[in-house]
Amino acid sequence: MSTEPSQSGNSNGYERRDANPASLVHFCVGLALTLIVAWAGMWWLLGYFGRVQPLGPSATPFQRPEERQLPPLPRLQVEPVLELNQARDQQRSELDNYGWVDRGHGIVHIPIDRAMDLILERGGLPARPQAAAPAAPGSHAHAAPAKAKSRRSRSAP
Repeated sequence: MSTEPSQSGNSNGYERRDANPASLVHFCVGLALTLIVAWAGMWWLLGYFGRVQPLGPSATPFQRPEERQLPPLPRLQVEPVLELNQARDQQRSELDNYGWVDRGHGIVHIPIDRAMDLILERGGLPARPQAAAPAAPGSHAHAAPAKAKSRRSRSAP
């Protein structure tokens, strides 16, 4: 490679056949105009949608606690062990104490130990009369002799 100027008669300091400055300027102007038209179109379109379909106040994570909306059920448990212990304590309290179920109708609940004692004092729980037990589906006591008879009758001349 030679560092001497080219002998082709080009005295401008650049090669004219590789880059055309006028076409580059036209391309840049066209790109700028296209971007401006696209920006103006989007600005108009978003303004139109803002007037036709208002979205209401924007969502923000900085709402006050009293304005916070809970998600729909079922919700995840934050502290499942604590919540399980609270549920067990409530159930234990209902099983071991007296309380109202329906005050208007005079229905109360009593401790489970007292309820079991009352059932034993009164003679147990009411029971249905026992009906004759049907044959178990797996038993073949009646079916075996019938099969034996039918085999004998076929084999007899």
